[in-house]
Amino acid sequence: MEMVEQKDGEVLTLSLAGRLDGVTSKGVEERILGLIDGGARRMLLDLAGLEYVSSIGLRVLMLAAKRMKAAGGRLAVAELRPAIRKVFDIAGFDTVLHIVASRADGVRELSA
Repeated sequence: MEMVEQKDGEVLTLSLAGRLDGVTSKGVEERILGLIDGGARRMLLDLAGLEYVSSIGLRVLMLAAKRMKAAGGRLAVAELRPAIRKVFDIAGFDTVLHIVASRADGVRELSA
């Protein structure tokens, strides 16, 4: 799993590439929660490079959303591939996570 951070004004964008599964989820969880615990309050997860997400990977995203909400921040996900979007829809994550079409849309919304 590749993770790349980029700061867009007040928005921290974390791009994920590869597979978010039982092997990679622990590291992703530690990184995202560490960023939130470290003060990130506007975070965009760019999932354009995400090829696969398991139920354990979905749990990581849910945990991140809950932690961010508890911290008074905002989290969004962007650039979902059709297969990943289908998994989100089936799991009901489209009602739990703020999903935006593009990275630019996410940065714009989180900056407002």
